[in-house]
Amino acid sequence: MIDADVDIEALMQKDTWTIAEAALAAQVTVDAIHKWRRRGHLPDAGRDRQGRIKVRAADVIRAERATREKARRVYPVAA
Repeated sequence: MIDADVDIEALMQKDTWTIAEAALAAQVTVDAIHKWRRRGHLPDAGRDRQGRIKVRAADVIRAERATREKARRVYPVAA
């Protein structure tokens, strides 16, 4: 899912990312990033000069971690 042309190390040095950059960094789809925003897990951090939505890198990491932890939860079966 990570584009070979993207410099991941340079991306990780930035404080804010576009939706596409956030998806690359979190190794999820752009749709997943939009879902996190709609559900309130990922607040917007403004827009860039082209009008693209920006999100804070720390918020993306936090949302990604919470999503992965939730996916690993095991719920007991009710008897």
